[in-house]
Amino acid sequence: MTEQPIIRFEQVTKQFNGDSAILKDVSFEIERGKFYTLLGPSGCGKTTILRLIAGFTEPTSGKIHFNGKVINHIPANKRQVNTVFQDYALFPHLNVFENVAFGLRIKKLKKADITAKVMEALRFVNLVGYEGREITEMSGGQRQRVAIARAIVNEPEIILLDEPLSALDLKLRTEMQYELRELQRRLGITFIFVTHDQEEALAMSDEIFVLSQGIIQQSGTPTDIYDEPINRFVADFIGESNIVPGKMTQDFLVEFAGRTFECVDRGLNPNELIEIVIRPEDLEITTHELGQLQVRVDSQLFRGVHYEIISSDETGNKWLVHSTKKVVVGESIGLTFEPEAIHVMRFGESEEDFDRRLEAYA
Repeated sequence: MTEQPIIRFEQVTKQFNGDSAILKDVSFEIERGKFYTLLGPSGCGKTTILRLIAGFTEPTSGKIHFNGKVINHIPANKRQVNTVFQDYALFPHLNVFENVAFGLRIKKLKKADITAKVMEALRFVNLVGYEGREITEMSGGQRQRVAIARAIVNEPEIILLDEPLSALDLKLRTEMQYELRELQRRLGITFIFVTHDQEEALAMSDEIFVLSQGIIQQSGTPTDIYDEPINRFVADFIGESNIVPGKMTQDFLVEFAGRTFECVDRGLNPNELIEIVIRPEDLEITTHELGQLQVRVDSQLFRGVHYEIISSDETGNKWLVHSTKKVVVGESIGLTFEPEAIHVMRFGESEEDFDRRLEAYA
């Protein structure tokens, strides 16, 4: 028997003061004990989903289920959910211990119980010995750990994290990604994490929901999202992609850049117009004569671990290549790739854009 999801959105729409809907008929499920990420650009609706789960706002229509029960009108303080905010929302006049203990004191627990629970939470986030430290004396990473300790001390079933790493420098941010992921595994609590950083989402998540304009464009594991984007937005937003127009001539054969190539996709209509996605790291540089694609190098930048090369084929397509090989701007080179590197997408654009691409391809 399949376990009941801890959270289920059923055709949820959220609209503010007569404005256009920030969420549009959204449905999804959250399983217990996993690390989920809501990913998308600013204004896509990801923080609104977090606020709806937390109880800080109510849906305009639709239902939100928690452990099978509708919670649309349940106030925030009655939900088994705690939130870690972007600015951590710690009390600067209280020390670490008192910040973590704040919610327990409101519940009027016994002093011994409060001490035991606070110290256990501090152990989880590696802050034992810091309980007397003032918040103003803590680093950004330490403040985040205090915020997480304050969240877990109340033993919630879900922890919501609203871009908690955005204020940290790159090195600390990377370290905290590892720490957060390991903490979630140790706790076994459902984490729902909001970010606009694609690399962060790919590194940390069990499952990702990619949002745009109030709609979940695609959900799946990081590998699914990266390797099999469902449309142009997802392919372009998750990592860097080469996206060019093409034609599915038949199963396992596609045509683009004036040539026919083997692929691993099937099930589309014969001669259906499509879009081809090839990731830049899947393109290998070879000599002009041996290339499956013949291109001219337009520019090259050194990125530390690889060169970022922009090139053009004879049909006008631009190709981004990530390679450890250095090339010369202006020279002609060849590009090779495996059939598995070709991902086929149906057109997901407006009718106007479709007609424009159809005319350009013809």
